[in-house]
Amino acid sequence: MDKLNRQKDALDYHSQGRPGKIQVVPTKPTNSQRDLTLAYSPGVAEPCLKIAENTDDVYKYTAKGNLVAVISNGTAVLGLGNIGPEAGKPVMEGKGLLFKIFADIDVFDLELNTTNIDEFVNTVKALEPTFGGINLEDIKAPECFEIERRLKEEMNIPVMHDDQHGTAIISAAALLNACELQGKDIETIRIVVNGAGAAAISCSRLYVSLGAKKENIVMVDRSGVIRSDRAKLDPLKAEFATDRDLHSLEEAMVDADVFIGLSAADSLSAEALLTMAENPIVFAMANPNPEISYELATETRKDIIMATGRSDYPNQVNNVLGFPYIFRGAMDVRATTINEAMKIAAVRAIADMAKKPVPEAVTLAYNLHNIRYGKDYIIPKPMDPRLITVVSSAVAQAAIESGVARTVITDWDAYKEELSRRLGAEDAILRALSSRAKSAPKRVVFAEADHYKILKAAQIVKEEGIAIPILLGNRESILGTIKEHDLDLNGVSIIDPFEDEERLEQYAQYLYSKRQRRGISLFQARKLMRDRNYFGASMVEFGEADALISGLTKDYGSTLKPALQVIGPDPKINRVAGMYMMLTKKGPIFFGDTTVNKDPSAEELVSISLLLDKSVRKFNVTPRIALLSYSNFGSNEGEIPNKTREAARILHESYPEIIVDGEMQGNFAVNSTLLKENFPFSKLVDSPANTLVFPNLESGNIAYKLLQELGEAEAVGPILLGLNKPVHVLQMGSSVREIVNMATIAVVDVQEKLEEASNS
Repeated sequence: MDKLNRQKDALDYHSQGRPGKIQVVPTKPTNSQRDLTLAYSPGVAEPCLKIAENTDDVYKYTAKGNLVAVISNGTAVLGLGNIGPEAGKPVMEGKGLLFKIFADIDVFDLELNTTNIDEFVNTVKALEPTFGGINLEDIKAPECFEIERRLKEEMNIPVMHDDQHGTAIISAAALLNACELQGKDIETIRIVVNGAGAAAISCSRLYVSLGAKKENIVMVDRSGVIRSDRAKLDPLKAEFATDRDLHSLEEAMVDADVFIGLSAADSLSAEALLTMAENPIVFAMANPNPEISYELATETRKDIIMATGRSDYPNQVNNVLGFPYIFRGAMDVRATTINEAMKIAAVRAIADMAKKPVPEAVTLAYNLHNIRYGKDYIIPKPMDPRLITVVSSAVAQAAIESGVARTVITDWDAYKEELSRRLGAEDAILRALSSRAKSAPKRVVFAEADHYKILKAAQIVKEEGIAIPILLGNRESILGTIKEHDLDLNGVSIIDPFEDEERLEQYAQYLYSKRQRRGISLFQARKLMRDRNYFGASMVEFGEADALISGLTKDYGSTLKPALQVIGPDPKINRVAGMYMMLTKKGPIFFGDTTVNKDPSAEELVSISLLLDKSVRKFNVTPRIALLSYSNFGSNEGEIPNKTREAARILHESYPEIIVDGEMQGNFAVNSTLLKENFPFSKLVDSPANTLVFPNLESGNIAYKLLQELGEAEAVGPILLGLNKPVHVLQMGSSVREIVNMATIAVVDVQEKLEEASNS
């Protein structure tokens, strides 16, 4: 990606709309005067008095127990160095975002304008009444060690400097498994640590806690091997100084079992790698480019286990596997600290998790059918939904057993269930879809490529590796728009239908052959094929593209009709429908049909339900289908209640394996408690419906648009179901984000169809 484009995109992302990445939202009702009198004066006095009587009640009546401060002074921000507290704030907001989306922990980021250790420590200590935990971030060494040490000693809430311990914990889990797979004993392995900063020292300390011998660790900095006879030896580096006759990285690498890279790109040569012991372990964790490239390392040593900090190679050492869940477990038992026992518990939980069968959600997210413990899978994937329950529980249990917990969990099954409920699945679904698309990107033709939004979305899917875009339209217009907006689309195919008479004729002949008995003459077919929706659909039909995206500037029918005429429905289904995925705070809810079938019969509602059932499963969600009406199980008569009731009967009799019920009103469908109280016989009483079948297009269309505009949900779609090959129709005026989402879904759709074909 062009550097200027990347800079602009990053600046736009942070500045457009509401500046920044996080906001504070109320968690209690605030709609009435009574609500406000309870929230503030005079009602707020009651919890104040309770807390004054018993300080621990602050956890009962306030957000303290779920609130972490992410604190920095901006002295070591990413690889940018000492750029100051204000410049470090975007990183701290980003860290807060990760806490929230992975562990449902609320965050205030605090940037302190001081480089003085005493001032920093005293300021943070004074904040203890506000926060349940302190995450220190981007503070340069050696000050970070002293700041963390003092805060841990002087505060009674969990404190952790993630730059030190995050990498240490994740890499230690990976090291345990790599040693096991390579037949090595951690107590005898020879380790070379390239880098001597906060992360390197913390990694080395943790490896020693797990059994590694300090005398078997050689640490290297810019000046070479850190030797005990070095002049003016830094006290922190002295901890891992060696007496061995070694001076350079190359000398240290001879017969080493493990290389830990926490330094700079390309600092490890293939020649040095060849001198390592048999079955070497290399963790090259410099970002974005590792100490030795994955390709070079694996080509040089076939017996290697390799890990990096990158997501596009196996074995990514990513701190997000640790810090959200470590704080989650520590805060849930109100631990007074994060001690060594808790860190080691996290290490072992992460390591053990990699040995367990991988859930389908993970294999779907990464589109890898054979993820199992081995050289290319030594630590879990960041998208693994088990992390919150496995790691948080292990940390909480270690806190209890080591005596630093102030509350005790007795029902661990209930605790794990609570952890699972904390995370709404909506963002996780989009992240999983994106990861899956990136695993095997497909060719997506964009039919309105002379539009800036389409081109911007095409640039994003290309850069992210989600799809291989094909731009369809007038070549001069497309190139002009690319130049005007300084977009980076070098190497992307541009197809101008008017430049390819041979292809136009081929497509027209095909359309004529399919529709000559349906009112289309050869002359009309040739004329229609100059419409980009017909041309794009033909590219997909002829295998020259894998999926089509269109509809930004044309109404739904004008985009759908060409796809139906050129591609047609899947003959095994012979029904086309539209579905929206509504991303709500309670998780995703799927709406159908919202775009195609105007007034379906009972039998057609059955077909739509079957389509939805099949499609929702592709998102790794078990469909719980409600057939909606203005009636509840016969409470009213009329055309709509009667047909939805009949559809439910057919589904129950012919497809008993599907979880479906109706007819029912919308509030009962999504409120299982209400349903159980009034209709305990329903098949949906155990859990609310997540897939809603509307009785006609009008009601479905109104419902999703209202929900979207009221800000209660993000709509992803419309997702077109039932076509023989993937075509997806945008809403008119879709945002760039929505276009990218649709392209992502289109790629996953192609992957699914290819998999179905290979299995049939």
